[in-house]
Amino acid sequence: MCYFEQTLWSCGYWKWGNFRQQCNKEYRTGETCGLKLVYETNFIPSPCKICEQITKKDRRVRKMAEDITRWRREGNRMATIEKTEQDIAGVRSQIQDLWRGHEEKQRSIC
Repeated sequence: MCYFEQTLWSCGYWKWGNFRQQCNKEYRTGETCGLKLVYETNFIPSPCKICEQITKKDRRVRKMAEDITRWRREGNRMATIEKTEQDIAGVRSQIQDLWRGHEEKQRSIC
């Protein structure tokens, strides 16, 4: 039951920080027993890096969707539209992967 710092973002994402204090069960200097307890929680009011990446990718998808609607109005750009639709599908897949990892970390204990 060694003590560690914890960082907690406004979105609920968290991570373990630096080692702070050794418990009585571990007698070797510099070693930890493997059980982590929170010594201090550092709250960060901004979203985490993963949320920032998701926001950037959302903006990119919106921009590509706006481009597609504009190109359909203009006409004569079918190849560009098809490629952009494939790109949108790829970016949406990346967003889903990021959300999945984000939610797993929020629900996990260690």
